Parts: sequence; structure tokens; C-alpha cells
Amino acid sequence: MRVSEQFADSTSGVVYIHSAPAALCPHVEWALAATMDSPANLTWNSQPAAEGTLRATTTWVGPVGTGSRLVNALRAWPMLRFEVTEDPSDGVDGERYCYTPELGLWHGAASASGDIVVGEMRLRSIMETSTDLRADLDYALGREWDEELESFRSGSEGAEVMWMPRAVG
Repeated sequence: MRVSEQFADSTSGVVYIHSAPAALCPHVEWALAATMDSPANLTWNSQPAAEGTLRATTTWVGPVGTGSRLVNALRAWPMLRFEVTEDPSDGVDGERYCYTPELGLWHGAASASGDIVVGEMRLRSIMETSTDLRADLDYALGREWDEELESFRSGSEGAEVMWMPRAVG
């Protein structure tokens, strides 16, 4: 097998814009469209967790690494709150990025079930250097970002709801 055939060429993911000022929404759409080279097709709804802001969600399909390119495009506006996921694919871990104006950017590897995965070498480094093990593990898992974004993740009237299939058995 050739090296180029060992890894997936494309993957998919989701962009969650948790809060954006209304005047910024067209710019966010243009940035996403330019990164994806296709229309973003966002439907904006009010964000009850931050009065005067809007929220939107869109799925994407593209080459592996597109998630990081989308994050790079969105970081141009430090007042946004957003998350970008990239699904795992053959030979490539999934990823989750979270951004808030207060905390900045966080990035973690994600398993096929969406759990954040902390690698062996990072765990070893934390164990060897940590003066506060709980705080360092919380940081590695993105706990502060989850807590900050949780109130923004809740749906509002008219917001798009994504039903996730659940296998039982």
C-alpha cells in the first residue's frame, strides 16, 4: 500500500457559531464560504444567552485539516464564541476546537464517539510536571471551555435541532 493511500482524503464536521453580533454575521458567512469554496448556508437565530447576538450551525465536508482552516478564519473576530469539530477518519483522529473571548482557543483530539482523548505523552508530561493534577487534567479536557459554552449550546426558539442517532443493544 502506498503511503498516500493510508489516510483518508476527506472528512466532515460541524461549525457551531454560538454567538455573533448581527453586523458580523455576513462576514462570518463569507469567511466560511471562502474557506470551504462553497456557500455557508447559515440560518441565524437569536442567542438568548447573550442578548443582541445570533447563533448558527452548519455541517461541512472537505479535506482532512479543514476544521483547523475554519477555526483560523473565524479567529479573525475575537468577539465570537464558536466550536468547530472534525470527525475522525481512516488514519486520522477527530478534533474539537472551542473559542470564547474570555478564554481564547482550546483544541483537543476526539474519539469516534466524541470523547476528548488525551494522549500518553501528554499524560506523562502532566504527571511529571503538574503541581495541580486536577487543574491540568481539566485544562487538557477543555473543562473551562465546556463550562463557558454550555449556556450558549442550549437551543432557542427557532434554532436548528440536530437529532443524533443512538444505537441500542
